[in-house]
Amino acid sequence: MASCNHNCASCGGCAATLELTEGELEILGLLAQVAFLPVARRPDDFVPVFLEWDRRSREEYSLILQCLEKKGLISLDYDKPLANFDMSAYAGWKVHGSMALTARGQTVTEMLDIQGIDG
Repeated sequence: MASCNHNCASCGGCAATLELTEGELEILGLLAQVAFLPVARRPDDFVPVFLEWDRRSREEYSLILQCLEKKGLISLDYDKPLANFDMSAYAGWKVHGSMALTARGQTVTEMLDIQGIDG
């Protein structure tokens, strides 16, 4: 581990901050209540599709899910579709899977709850 040289402009390693959008907070809050949610995609495209809410556009939800996954807060698992879940709304997307909070996502949602922040 490199020692801190206090040159924060070139580092970022000490920053213990995480910026979340309103949409990201909404999805994290939902996953804190419901352990797994459906997600789908096309076989030739890794863009996630989430149709359970209509508060935002499909494209916006796609970006939100991609950002949450990049931040390590959720996992999108296309090898584990939800059992006994009606995926008829996702008929246009042939690859069905599920999403869930990661351990980091669980920690973040717990911290948000303690701080009284909800989506």
